[in-house]
Amino acid sequence: MTTSPRPAADPPFHILFDQPQIPPNTGNAIRMCAGTGAALHLAGPLGFNFEEKHVRRAGLDYHDLADVQLHEDFEAAAAHLTGVSRKQAELGRKQAEGGAQPRARIFAFTTHAETWFTDVEFRRGDVLLFGPETTGLDEDTLADPRITAQLRIPMLPARRSMNLSNAAAVAAYEAWRQLGFPGGL
Repeated sequence: MTTSPRPAADPPFHILFDQPQIPPNTGNAIRMCAGTGAALHLAGPLGFNFEEKHVRRAGLDYHDLADVQLHEDFEAAAAHLTGVSRKQAELGRKQAEGGAQPRARIFAFTTHAETWFTDVEFRRGDVLLFGPETTGLDEDTLADPRITAQLRIPMLPARRSMNLSNAAAVAAYEAWRQLGFPGGL
């Protein structure tokens, strides 16, 4: 079997961090994406310089093996991934037929959701969206019409949230498992 040192041209799914703040979390996600073939999208503003040594250190030597894309903000990232602007998506909902339909599904991970992430049948090209470490996704982002569903990772009661890179890894491996671990050994 031949392995390529480059990222997959057609990633099985996408991880989208909206306004990440802690460099090692992004570095860990780079390494996880390199290992799964997922593309990592970072929507600004970032809480750090992407070239910061902590990002590089956490990602080890996997930066060249991962598909990492920087976007100005969530709107730019969502438009890039779905092919539909927020305004087009709002019109599409009003005009159920003939309106602009997103080409990718976006699943927003939040502790406020009731649906467990394991209750979803993930498809190739899906986007797994996570918010800033200190606040999670804001209400405006959660209300975006391009969000297919809000999902939660189950935890014990009285726990605020999981670490960003850990939550992304848990969700990513479930999505990758459902897809049959394409490209995996």
